[in-house]
Amino acid sequence: MPSHDFRAPRLFVDAPLAQDARVPLDRDQSNYLGNVLRLATGAEVLAFNGRDGEWQAAIEGRKRPDALVILQQTRPQDRLPDLTYVFAPLKHARLDYMVQKAIEMGASALQPVLTRFTQASRVNTERMRANVVEAAEQCGILSIAAVAEPMPLERFLSQRVAGRLLIFCDEAAEVQDPARSLQNARGEAAQGIDVLIGPEGGFAEEERTLLLRQPRTLRLALGPRIMRADTAAVAALALVQTVLGDWGKPT
Repeated sequence: MPSHDFRAPRLFVDAPLAQDARVPLDRDQSNYLGNVLRLATGAEVLAFNGRDGEWQAAIEGRKRPDALVILQQTRPQDRLPDLTYVFAPLKHARLDYMVQKAIEMGASALQPVLTRFTQASRVNTERMRANVVEAAEQCGILSIAAVAEPMPLERFLSQRVAGRLLIFCDEAAEVQDPARSLQNARGEAAQGIDVLIGPEGGFAEEERTLLLRQPRTLRLALGPRIMRADTAAVAALALVQTVLGDWGKPT
């Protein structure tokens, strides 16, 4: 990734970005720039939309920020690895944390699944999308990960593309070298990767049996200690990105 300005405020805008374009700001964006950051007309920010790269932009408005004038591109659009994070939802703040960390780790899609021991049966996908955008704004990420509606684990397994590698993190699996296991599965990851983390109560035996019947499945233990689900998310995605993802690839 080219070097970029980590100090300048970044703002996601759902509008086309091109030189000299004028992008209206909604009320929340205007309040954020004017009242939270206390930026005035003429101040510069970085704008991105997940499609057209990142652009330097100047704030426009008389009494408060009401638009951005796009000046020049600072970074071209990139692509996230084809990596879907599949997870049993947690409650409230821990779900927020999990979503934010998955985005920082480079997940391109988030898929909540409901299992027998899932803690939270209701999922606020709009809040998840807001956390996706906030994490992208704060961490210099150009692409916006897709957020899917929750579905039962059985339905997800029946609908997923069979050619994708399913990395099933299971605390009941035999503890082996996870990096070596992932390296051995490199040839099966060409059509994309689904990383599955279950609930803190673990998978039911019938769910584990169903998972082990899936094609291109790698059952993975994340070491000798039991992790909380949000910790397991970071550990699993870090391993996958290191061995199979884009962490070791030049940009």
